[in-house]
Amino acid sequence: MKINIHKIEPFRADGVVYHADTCLPLIDAFKRNKLKFKALARHTYPGNRLDDNTLGLNSIGYWDANEPQDWGLDWHRNEGIEFHFLESGTMPYSQENKEVLLTPNHLTITRPWEAHKVGNPNIGMGKFYWVIIDLGVRRPHQEWVWPDWITLTKEDLKQLTIFLRQNEESILKTNNKIRNCFKGINDVVNTDRNGSNASRIRNLVNYLLILILDLLKTEDIVLNESLTDSSRSVQYFLKELDKSLSEDWTIERMSKSAGVGLTRFTHHCKQLTNLTPMRYLTMRRLEMSKKILLDKRNLTVSEVAYICGFATSQYFSTVFKKHEKCSPNEYRKQNLVGKLLSAYPET
Repeated sequence: MKINIHKIEPFRADGVVYHADTCLPLIDAFKRNKLKFKALARHTYPGNRLDDNTLGLNSIGYWDANEPQDWGLDWHRNEGIEFHFLESGTMPYSQENKEVLLTPNHLTITRPWEAHKVGNPNIGMGKFYWVIIDLGVRRPHQEWVWPDWITLTKEDLKQLTIFLRQNEESILKTNNKIRNCFKGINDVVNTDRNGSNASRIRNLVNYLLILILDLLKTEDIVLNESLTDSSRSVQYFLKELDKSLSEDWTIERMSKSAGVGLTRFTHHCKQLTNLTPMRYLTMRRLEMSKKILLDKRNLTVSEVAYICGFATSQYFSTVFKKHEKCSPNEYRKQNLVGKLLSAYPET
């Protein structure tokens, strides 16, 4: 099978651009004949193309690994809610702060803002399915919008949405009905030709959602409405900020990326950190710069300033000296001397 990836416009929300995961390690493993792979997808997800009859479904498919693997999918997020299902074998899986070894009939639920990875570091041998449905959200507080071809009743869909939004349950042991549903997905993915199975795909996804709703009803799940509060979206943004400190952040860009209004973003940031957003950003950049100054002694102060997102080396030095009571170079020298003294104590 040839893997197709079409380059199209990424998802845009609140002025922020989101790009779909390209699953490059999976593509590489397939090209090296390490496993069987089949999927229907859109955006930059790999697989044959889904047509407009299933808009909102971003990817549906499986891989089947029957020999030891030398790859894994590192931490990432998806453009929608993702359901994984392991039909056979074992699979190392991590989500947020949970790390488990999936066994047959395990189902995982991953919301768009939840980081997850498959493999530790390599995936296991097994048959692994996924379904990714775009709900038009990227943050916990945003209202979910299901594709218009989802046919659950208004009451059932509302209950399913509440179950999925107001709890953090992520790994469930399922039954044969769900197993058979994914086997049906196997068949329609394998036999689809340019959208020929669109009706069957829609029916199977709807049936899967009904089965998941039934399963969640039987679980002892405690709902927590605060999980959909905008403060949680700000908390996720602040957690992610360390990975993009070098970007040209303004308070407006920060609030848009968090998906909340400027006033509310500032309020939540102050509540969570006791700092204003820009003050928090500066402190995180300073902490990053201190580490780089010591770990990368070949870099100049100007290079460190650039890496950490400061506009100029002069501004960086001014801010650094104000907080550390010494210049970046002095900080580097002082800590280097301290390390040497600790390495060769007096005898």
